[in-house]
Amino acid sequence: MAQAIQKITLSSARDIPFNKLMLSQQNVRKIKAGVSIEDLAEDIAHRGLLTSLNVRPELDGDGNETGVYRIPAGGRRYRALERLVAQKRLAKTAGVPCIVSKGETLEVEDSLAENVQRVSLHPLDQFRAFQTLREQGLGEEEIAARFFVSVATVRQRLRLASVTPRLLDLYAEDEMTLEQIMAFSITNDHVRQEQVWDTVSRSHSREPYYIRRLLTETAIRASDRRAVYVGIEAYEAAGGLTMRDLFDQDQGGWLQDPALLEQLVMEKLKADAEAIQVSEGWKWVEAAFDFPHGHTSGLRRFYGEQAEMTEDELARYDATRAEYDKLDAEYAEANEYSEATEQKLEELGSELDRLNDRPFVFDPQDIARGGVFVSLGASGEIKIERGFVRPEDEQQAEADPSTDGGDGRADHGSALAVTGAAGGEDTQPDDEDETIKPLPDRLVLDLTAARTVALRNALANNPVIAFIGVLHAFVLKTFYVYGSDSCLEVTLQSARFSQTPGLGDTVWAKEIDQRHDGWGQDLPKDPNDLWDFLMKLDEVSRQALFAHCASLSVNAVIEPWNKGTRAITHAEQLSRSIGFEMVEAGWTPTADNYLGRVTKAHILQAVREAKGDQAAELIGHLKKTDMAREAERLMTGCGWLPEPLRMTNGEGIIDSDAVGDDAVEPDQAETMEIQDLPAFLVEEPETSSDDTGDTESGLDGDHLAAAE
Repeated sequence: MAQAIQKITLSSARDIPFNKLMLSQQNVRKIKAGVSIEDLAEDIAHRGLLTSLNVRPELDGDGNETGVYRIPAGGRRYRALERLVAQKRLAKTAGVPCIVSKGETLEVEDSLAENVQRVSLHPLDQFRAFQTLREQGLGEEEIAARFFVSVATVRQRLRLASVTPRLLDLYAEDEMTLEQIMAFSITNDHVRQEQVWDTVSRSHSREPYYIRRLLTETAIRASDRRAVYVGIEAYEAAGGLTMRDLFDQDQGGWLQDPALLEQLVMEKLKADAEAIQVSEGWKWVEAAFDFPHGHTSGLRRFYGEQAEMTEDELARYDATRAEYDKLDAEYAEANEYSEATEQKLEELGSELDRLNDRPFVFDPQDIARGGVFVSLGASGEIKIERGFVRPEDEQQAEADPSTDGGDGRADHGSALAVTGAAGGEDTQPDDEDETIKPLPDRLVLDLTAARTVALRNALANNPVIAFIGVLHAFVLKTFYVYGSDSCLEVTLQSARFSQTPGLGDTVWAKEIDQRHDGWGQDLPKDPNDLWDFLMKLDEVSRQALFAHCASLSVNAVIEPWNKGTRAITHAEQLSRSIGFEMVEAGWTPTADNYLGRVTKAHILQAVREAKGDQAAELIGHLKKTDMAREAERLMTGCGWLPEPLRMTNGEGIIDSDAVGDDAVEPDQAETMEIQDLPAFLVEEPETSSDDTGDTESGLDGDHLAAAE
């Protein structure tokens, strides 16, 4: 026989006056969560109490009802009603719908069950409810106000309408997550959404970021520099579409029409470039979204000078600087952080930066033949590179055929007053010619070769200047088109000067060889080990090795085919920085290195400059060989230098004191004491075809006797 199913009897419901209700101590909700009491009170005031309270009667000691009811489930609703009563918007005796429990279960059990069994509304149901309300005429702001959520939340839920129904059905069946649906909502293209889902559903990667990437792979972020430069408003005004992600920080969304954006960028760039050209007067302006690396190669760069501050700006700068320094000093001694002080310092610093950031003024002549490159910066700002001159726009006056390499730029300093004789090395000097002619090219080459080796040796002993010298060459190559104005061949090509006899026997060459051999012994044999060796080397040794290598690249030689005026000018600067002088380095004129290789006129000129007219008269009647030898003896220790070895004053003019410390003025020649000549030089020389008319001053025997 079938057993009868026991029927369930539900608890009865009744209206109980509010002043007869009290909270149960068994209510499990202790922590605030969800909608606030204030918002819940406003919702009850708007649409009434939608859910009854669960109550139990309060009993006395005899088990009789006292007329008061405890609330184990519904405490938040009671608090909201209590707030309305306190605001006198609800009467104390107003009836409150309540379910009166029979008390067959524990109070704490009822409270827990009410909260645990409640299921939050599915986001899709919330979306559909919001969609229904909007279709019935409610706006997004009004919906947000009625349900105490942000307008962004309402827009996010409504945005789910942009997702294809097929994907929404999958989401409703828990085959997709809410995060995936939110990722699909960035576009309204249902076909594209389904294509992407078919793609990701066959792969292991279904993350929301991957879905967004597939949906936006042909779009451009609004944070892209092109979009920032043009502006979203201008892009959309031109008919461009923008995708936006309401569920994530999309930085403005994605622009779906890259071709339109590129067109707008180029149009605006060209307009800005034309405005710059018209307003500033440049000869040419090139505009591009990006220029290739090295686009300025082959162009000379020039720079403007920053405009001077006006009197008002200068006064404001001084006052701001003083206020900043005072406040900064006081704040440095403070023990506590002050947001107001930090903000004030930031404001003062910004004002100082604004005053310092003054425009640069260019020479109108440079502007007339110069140009500008206009492109986009990394942050979407316009990037303007001013001051470039094309080779064909260089002034003809700047061409200098005498410069090395024919680079088309004017010399930084005048050439030395020494030029090669026409005819080159094969041209022999006329020993009997009394006029001062240019020195032979070969002699100039040998002299400057000796100076180069000596300068190398001096530079090797000054690591600091050696480093600056190489740095100078690097800067020339980096910032200047024609970066050859250096006597340092930083490629470390080392000229040997094998054509100069006796150079290897000089003290400078010997020191260089010894130093080179010493380093050669210390360095690793395998070049692959060199880097580790240098890394482990101490700083002093590393600098010394650097100076040695740099010194070997020095080339201040004046060659017949390459005068190298710019390099020679730089060699002068390098020498002055080191404090280098050929005299101090130990060079002295001898018959082998100079006196025997020039005409008699040059010999007498050298003696006259070094020892005076009377000394020159003493040897004027001698043959060239004897004159050179005797001139060497007379000039020993005098500090005289030939012109190729002398320092200039920076303007291409040879220093007057560079001829030697012992050089005398013409008016002092009569009073100076002359060393006696050897006996064989006192006698009247025999006349021969070799030395006819070889005297420079026309001295006769009477003068020689007087001299003796």
